[in-house]
Amino acid sequence: MDYSKTVEEIERIILNQDTWILLGTRTLKIFFIVLIAIIVIRIGKAVIRRMFTFQIKTKIRPSERREQTLLKLLENSLTYVVYFSAMLAVLAEFNVDVTGILASAGVLGLAVGFGAQNLVRDVISGFFIIFEDQFSVGDYVQIGQALGTVKEIGLRTTKIAAYGGEVYIIPNGSITEVVNYSINNGLAIMDIRVAYETDIKKAESLIRDFIANLSDEYEELVAPPNLIGVQDLTASEIVFRVTAETVPVMQWAFSRKFRKDLKLFLDKNGIEIPYPKMVHISEQKGAN
Repeated sequence: MDYSKTVEEIERIILNQDTWILLGTRTLKIFFIVLIAIIVIRIGKAVIRRMFTFQIKTKIRPSERREQTLLKLLENSLTYVVYFSAMLAVLAEFNVDVTGILASAGVLGLAVGFGAQNLVRDVISGFFIIFEDQFSVGDYVQIGQALGTVKEIGLRTTKIAAYGGEVYIIPNGSITEVVNYSINNGLAIMDIRVAYETDIKKAESLIRDFIANLSDEYEELVAPPNLIGVQDLTASEIVFRVTAETVPVMQWAFSRKFRKDLKLFLDKNGIEIPYPKMVHISEQKGAN
């Protein structure tokens, strides 16, 4: 091998003015491509935030959690698209066949689409869950057998934390029905049972007095409770029904607290809560 010719060839390339002009031109073009990509991403994100700010000023405003989810989704999508386009532009500067890459990506994407239909269905379903605001992170929902608080919503899966600590991971494509308890105010329905020996008018009056003088501890309440009246007459008790509107998901906590305090109040005022009783009748036979 003739090392002298190799060295001369390298020197010729290095000292060639056209080589440095070409290298400088390509470097400058790549620099401008990256710079333009960064500028486009920043402007695009600013426009997206501007759109959401405009939505906030309108009368119809989606929930804050939905805004943040959609904002992050759009920003990430914009970033991926711009960086992918910039990468193709850089490869084109090095005379790489970009059309071939795009064609290969299209064929690969088609193959993946046929082989991963469930994945595509999950992603599409996840997009519509976020876009339509069916439920958000922090909502208390029931999806199938899963009942709990939504911890995470992704484009493919949704995570729900149950009361006992279990975490359900549900593919979005399998979500066909959702019960969302966090959209509207809750309604607490409480049945108060008293013995038949109780004076009905006195019991009603005491319950109304208790409702009228509820303490400020009941922060869950939206409106004062309402005594509906006698709901039922069973074999051993009289049933009064009380309803109350609460903030979302707090109707159960309010019911527990209300029943306890009302029981203590009725005990102080001599109203007996029914309990099982046995009446023994002894037949007395006459003496012969």
